[in-house]
Amino acid sequence: MSNRTIPVVDLSKFINGTLDERNEFVQEIGKAFHEIGFVGVVNHGISKELIEGFYNESNAFFAMPTEIKRKYEIPGLAGQRGYTSFGKEHAKQSEVADLKEFYQIGQEVTDGDSIKSEYPDNVRVEEMPRFTELGRNLYKAFETSGNELLRAISIYLNLGESYFDDKTHNGNSILRAIHYPPITQEPASAIRAEQHEDINLITLLVGASAGGLQLLNMNGEWLDITPGEDEIVINVGDMLQRMTNNYLKSTTHRVVNPPREQWHQPRLSIPFFLHPRSTMDLTCLESCVTEELPLAYEPITAGEYLDERLREIGLKK
Repeated sequence: MSNRTIPVVDLSKFINGTLDERNEFVQEIGKAFHEIGFVGVVNHGISKELIEGFYNESNAFFAMPTEIKRKYEIPGLAGQRGYTSFGKEHAKQSEVADLKEFYQIGQEVTDGDSIKSEYPDNVRVEEMPRFTELGRNLYKAFETSGNELLRAISIYLNLGESYFDDKTHNGNSILRAIHYPPITQEPASAIRAEQHEDINLITLLVGASAGGLQLLNMNGEWLDITPGEDEIVINVGDMLQRMTNNYLKSTTHRVVNPPREQWHQPRLSIPFFLHPRSTMDLTCLESCVTEELPLAYEPITAGEYLDERLREIGLKK
């Protein structure tokens, strides 16, 4: 018997498979997102060498002295680029800061798209040029795989394969390296990352350096998510839940503290938050509004919604 909390799907069946395999993948991921909100993905197309390289560079960045890291914490960017120091972010329902620090890399527009004016430049770490370079490459790899997953979801929702393509082109996605330092004293009711839901369309997460990720199932139980080797974990974000009128589930999740005997172990996690362009309309799809699922949300754009949520979690004043 498997003790898996979430199902696993093979993205290569969608990208390179037969028509039957593609259809099977669409139904598998759609069912997982409707019932659980999470799925594991293998053969995702993101190279192991790239992931490991960025992990190693991230570990080296967070190991630098705090005064050096803080050179890359830029006021006014609401944590959307560069470094955010320990204790700045909290879940929207919590006043206690999460036990983490992080570094964010955003979209780089190279095709003359006018949306470039909306995005601040990425912050380059002078001491570690390879950190910046590998981060940019990993960002693009995540973006490519994430767009394939959205095409499958789009087919599942009967929107046509290309529905999301223009909405995510040069989208406001974020690659985040999160460092949870060793716990050195009894936390003040805080855990590494308090329960929350993600803001974006979907999140792609490569396996963390230590356990702790849990999801809240429909029975109110916290279940461990333990991905297999070379597997990434994908979850629905609030934007996708909103536009599907709660048909696809943005599931509550958290990162719990390890047992006391493992407090000395840090944790590193690399999620990619796939966002659309700020102009994307998140109005609920008519096909998802039924007697069983009455309209749950007022119309809003992705940009307006992101701004609202960044204020709720303390990154924007």
